[in-house]
Amino acid sequence: MVVFETDRLVVRDWVDPDGDRVFDIYRRWEVSRWLGAEPRVMPDRGAASKAIMRWNERSREAPYGVWAVEERATGTIAGTILLAPLPDPTDGTAGRGEVEVGWHLHPDAWGRGLATESARGAIEHGFKAGIGQIYAVVRPGNVASLAVCHRLGMRPIGRTTRWYDAELEAFLI
Repeated sequence: MVVFETDRLVVRDWVDPDGDRVFDIYRRWEVSRWLGAEPRVMPDRGAASKAIMRWNERSREAPYGVWAVEERATGTIAGTILLAPLPDPTDGTAGRGEVEVGWHLHPDAWGRGLATESARGAIEHGFKAGIGQIYAVVRPGNVASLAVCHRLGMRPIGRTTRWYDAELEAFLI
């Protein structure tokens, strides 16, 4: 199912044949090093299929989701865009109404504005659904993602350990 479209992108639910590309994205340390409290690469193609199932489950609770970012011109999956509740800092469950936008792109999609374009679409999708403010959380040192936050017009609100058991730069729009 298509969730939203931009000039160059179709943002949609994942399908199992996308698993090869998911594995190719998340098996790479240059992508995975920025993700999670304890970054690690995806170990095998089976893990990609499990991730797709988890992501599609999360996408059933509109307007939230973890979606495929497909380049319209080629049909290539550039990466992942997410709009999801941030975890409650006390117990890790879906939290206090705080919502996050995030992006994970394959290195062959870097440097072409696709993260910014897909994140802008996800933010607009969230605002149209009535979400009042959206956060982004980025590991310090992730220069490319920090730049995306600035290009999106997000306001830096400082470093925090509030989410994901990691020190992160937080932004708000």
